[in-house]
Amino acid sequence: MTEPIIVVGHRNPDNDSISSAVAYAHLKNILDSTQHYAPYRLGPLPPESEYLLNRFNIPIPQILTHVHSRVLDVMTPQPLQVLDTDTMRQAAELLKARAIRTLVVSGKDGLYRGIIDTQTFANLYLAELDEVEPTTATRFTTLARPISDFLVSDVPILEPDDLLSEAREKVLASSLRQAVVLDAARRCVGIVTRTDLARTPRRRVILVDHNEVSQAVNGILEAEVVEVVDHHRIGDIQTHLPIPFINLPLGSTASIVTTEFQRYAVPLEEHPTIAALLLSALLTDTVLLKSPTTTARDRELAALLARAASLDIETFGRELLEARFSGQDGSVESIVLADSKEFVLGDTGFVISQYETIDTERILTKQPEILAFLETMVAQRSLEFALLLVTDITREGSQFIVAGKPQLVEHAFNIRLEGASTWVPGILSRKKQVVPRLLG
Repeated sequence: MTEPIIVVGHRNPDNDSISSAVAYAHLKNILDSTQHYAPYRLGPLPPESEYLLNRFNIPIPQILTHVHSRVLDVMTPQPLQVLDTDTMRQAAELLKARAIRTLVVSGKDGLYRGIIDTQTFANLYLAELDEVEPTTATRFTTLARPISDFLVSDVPILEPDDLLSEAREKVLASSLRQAVVLDAARRCVGIVTRTDLARTPRRRVILVDHNEVSQAVNGILEAEVVEVVDHHRIGDIQTHLPIPFINLPLGSTASIVTTEFQRYAVPLEEHPTIAALLLSALLTDTVLLKSPTTTARDRELAALLARAASLDIETFGRELLEARFSGQDGSVESIVLADSKEFVLGDTGFVISQYETIDTERILTKQPEILAFLETMVAQRSLEFALLLVTDITREGSQFIVAGKPQLVEHAFNIRLEGASTWVPGILSRKKQVVPRLLG
């Protein structure tokens, strides 16, 4: 089966990143029957995303660890196999009839035993020439013996998900010109030659809700980015060829995906669970339509999605908040890393994390531990600073907690931090209200 085109959001995924990947992959599969598009994620599910996927019985996207080229991208799958009890004559006839160099040998249990190849027969023939009086009978006797007597067992062993760069080194270090690929049960699922390893195919990826290398899946520079759908600033992703790059100043990537359903005349009423997923992402990314990133178009799309999904926006919004806050474990790590993004600033960078809540005071009881965590992050990543926004949805503002060089944040917002922290009213959007000031 052809490798699917990967549709994936950013690291430390939020609900918009997860939901947009699922919905856009769904739309692409409707529009393009020649390919398969599969949604993935780069981290744990946000509580509200897990709640929604389970509620609407939508498969949870698999975790994607990297998009480096792998052994399975170049191997010949399901190579011809023989039993170790078959005769050498049967092996020779099969090699000749199929015009191939190698047969994989398995036991009756289906497990890998070794290989038999044309070089094996060449070596046997040369060995007979070394005998004093080689005879035809000798050759017939050899051909009647079982393959198990002549197995080549010192073949490099690979796994399907091994990195191609590491597999190449392993095979080149061997005197053989090939390797076998085994699954976890030690069944052969492929074979790789040095010619195969000379190729480096690129895995195809669609990026949603981001377009910066620092936020993308590991190995993105080795992959082929075939599309981008995003509502953030344009970053540093580069492509070899022109691609569809949809970047609109809307409140969520889900809003853009919804417009794509409209553009291709795919009725969302016929896909109510996807409409609900898109509505959830639009609402969470715009803080229930309160964020300054919210546009008139977002409000229009929210109403359209609510009708398609037969949902009430206010009721659904409350359910999303309940799912989010009931699923938060309240650990310092989850507070800082649940929604964290790194940005480039000259030769260094900075991190902005955002944690939405309806109980800021409870979170601030952990401020000393949070600050220590941020300081460790700054030191380990050589950052200029790390900023956590504890955004209170009901009070409509954010508590700033800063480690590193606080003066950069103080200057950008004309504020004075007390004990590395202060309340800033009206700040709800990292994308529109925070990042532009710090990069400006």
